[in-house]
Amino acid sequence: MMAASEPKGALDGIFVLDLSRILAGPTCTQMLGDLGATVIKVENPRSGGDDTRGWGPNYARGADGNPTDLSAYFMAANRNKHSIAVDISSEDGQKILRHLAARADIVVENFKPDGLRKYGLDHASLMAAHPALIYCSISGYGQTGPNRDQPGYDLMAQGFGGIMSITGAPDGAPMKVGVGIADVMCGMYATIGVLAALRHRDQTGEGQHIDLSLVDSAMAWLINEGTNFLTSGNLPERRGNAHPNIVPYDAFECRDGHILLAVGNDAQFARFCDVIGLSVLAGDPMFQTNLARIENRTALLAKIVPAMKERPKAEMLAQLQAVKVPCGPINTIAEALASDQARARDAVIDMPRPDIAGGMLQLLGNPLKLSRTPVQYRRPPPRFGQDTRDVLETWGPDAPQKGDPQR
Repeated sequence: MMAASEPKGALDGIFVLDLSRILAGPTCTQMLGDLGATVIKVENPRSGGDDTRGWGPNYARGADGNPTDLSAYFMAANRNKHSIAVDISSEDGQKILRHLAARADIVVENFKPDGLRKYGLDHASLMAAHPALIYCSISGYGQTGPNRDQPGYDLMAQGFGGIMSITGAPDGAPMKVGVGIADVMCGMYATIGVLAALRHRDQTGEGQHIDLSLVDSAMAWLINEGTNFLTSGNLPERRGNAHPNIVPYDAFECRDGHILLAVGNDAQFARFCDVIGLSVLAGDPMFQTNLARIENRTALLAKIVPAMKERPKAEMLAQLQAVKVPCGPINTIAEALASDQARARDAVIDMPRPDIAGGMLQLLGNPLKLSRTPVQYRRPPPRFGQDTRDVLETWGPDAPQKGDPQR
């Protein structure tokens, strides 16, 4: 229970019925939970819950030393939630979920289009009964279009949406981003849509349906590469770590490893040239402006790459940073999460969980820093179905009165 002195979250009092699983939907509902909403996560008892509970090999271990159902993957997107085990295919399960939906402000689901209609849990059915409900449907391709019935996976969305065609080495195979970025960004768009719908409902009393797809969001975050194509008609190329509109902007090899360099304007380029001992390049018409550097990319790289290879990376970074040329290291995940910056910004958080070996879970923190309604870490990721009894006794069809489950 939240202490009386603690500030309330921005979404305190908002109730979310979470019918989603895997990553996109859970990313959205975890964000809503971090912002103070009460989130009831519905898991299928016939399958052992959210699929990601079984996506090892990394699991939190129980006090007995054995792996639990808290996989690292599951824990990435499921804190601040209650877990209830409800069979959606049964009449009793449908009764429970319709009852919870009647009390909910928001429903989030990622079934196939029309997949919940046979249970009476689709957006049309629930919104007809509860006009103020905000109902967010996440799917691979959306509720309309020729591909609406195709299954949606992050890999397919990255491939269909175009990002893989420009990711990877120029002479290599198309490459996906190293994490499920299509899922995560779709979850972020879903959060924005839900918050906008809450604003509209608070002004008008009217709910609405949000139709969001992995592929739509993947194409939306093509950003400058998408508009480069729309403006020119020329297909972007795979450039590895290089930038299509800025040169030099890439990972560069030094004597003992690689660093990142992002020269954003002509003044920075001149200072960069001074550092590497090639000041003459800044005055050369072939390289004097960013447009010239783009046109003469190959010739420029032929000059600066050998010069950078001669210098140790720590020396290179220190000298570039001293003259305010944007640059940085390429950290491993271990180096990133153990950095002074990560510690200062709470990039890693500890959440107590007495039934886990050591009594504590380490999770990635929420990056939002809100001055008046800070993000809260109230509940660690739940074990499968751990809150079924408490939630149904408080919110279920047989509950004596409407209440708010312990947060």
